[in-house]
Amino acid sequence: MIRQLNDKMTTYNDIKEHLNIKIDKHLNDGFAHLTHYWQNHKNGVSQYFKPYAIEYLHESILSVVEEPDQLYIPFKYDVPFPPTPNPKFKFIDLFAGIGGIRLAYQNLGGKCVFSSEWNNFAKKTYEANFGEVPFGDITQISEENIPDHDILLAGFPCQPFSIAGVSKKNALGRSHGFLDETQGTLFFDIARILKHKKPKAFMLENVKNLVSHDKGKTFKVIKNTLTELGYSIHFQVLDGKHFVPQHRERIIIVGFRTDTFVEKENFRFPKLPEPKAKIKDILEPEVESKYTLSDKLWNYLQDYAAKHKAKGNGFGFGMTDLNGISRTISARYYKDGSEILIPQDGLNPRRLTPRECARLQGFPDNFLIPVSDNQGYRQFGNSVTVPLIQAVGKELVKSILAINEPRKSKEAVY
Repeated sequence: MIRQLNDKMTTYNDIKEHLNIKIDKHLNDGFAHLTHYWQNHKNGVSQYFKPYAIEYLHESILSVVEEPDQLYIPFKYDVPFPPTPNPKFKFIDLFAGIGGIRLAYQNLGGKCVFSSEWNNFAKKTYEANFGEVPFGDITQISEENIPDHDILLAGFPCQPFSIAGVSKKNALGRSHGFLDETQGTLFFDIARILKHKKPKAFMLENVKNLVSHDKGKTFKVIKNTLTELGYSIHFQVLDGKHFVPQHRERIIIVGFRTDTFVEKENFRFPKLPEPKAKIKDILEPEVESKYTLSDKLWNYLQDYAAKHKAKGNGFGFGMTDLNGISRTISARYYKDGSEILIPQDGLNPRRLTPRECARLQGFPDNFLIPVSDNQGYRQFGNSVTVPLIQAVGKELVKSILAINEPRKSKEAVY
């Protein structure tokens, strides 16, 4: 069977069909090793994935692997966003979600050599679009098992930092660094990878409130930790409305290794274009009736808004001006769609379709949505605004290439 596939150029999806790989049964670290190996078999990082790839293929997909070198089957990637040919830099994609950050950096000429995401529904969407299953829980993955890379990318959750561990160390008379203060949070996993792998740069994305979270303590610990790890820090709150018809403010933190750039990186956050996008630009011409709010839900939302208005609160639904922009879409959009409602003549308002949510975040229309509407709403609500990330990435990559070019790195990237 393997020889048949080796005799001709075969596509990624042909191989999945030939080997009877039903993706819902393979959203695990075993298939992550195999798909990562397939995408990185020539670029000097395959050793991180090959042993477990062989094991998984042997035990979970095939009954017999005659020769280890039959593990790789040459194929073309018939997915919307295949690996970048002749890439200019390598990156890793942590807390990857459905791949919005990856998409932006692939568009800039980068090659992803490692991805991680714990949610299986997000993994399914990621695999459909990139031909790769992300590894699972990053807290369970050793930093030693992550390939070398130029840029670490992560959209990590906002969590408070406990001082319990620090107080204990003080009581024992031990010194502690800011890295200790981040123990038990997902930011710690970013920090430990930065400490071990020492990439030239990183970009982190988070909610705007990170700056004020826990009275500013959270952001202070993050900045101090990143500085202690040897990076110069740049950060700014940016709004997605400059690219899409959505008010979505996010903080972007960019860092460069001081021993590489000597704090002379020529980085500036981009000057954003004037907002021009309107909600009407992303709407589908015909929409199924299931997206129209039922009388019961519409009455409930109106009553709920009226009660809060009477109390002087601002809670309520968001009826969108079709010539304007929307509120921020969130993962809760699947519940009732109340934050972004589209008016309809002679009918109750409707919620956006998953495709419209994708457009609201700047995803191209060839981005596949292989999950249910509810999961789609969660995924796009949790995602990044792709063109905003790409605009920041363009400036970051300029600095990386300015360093890479003079060195003419001997290691080929495929």
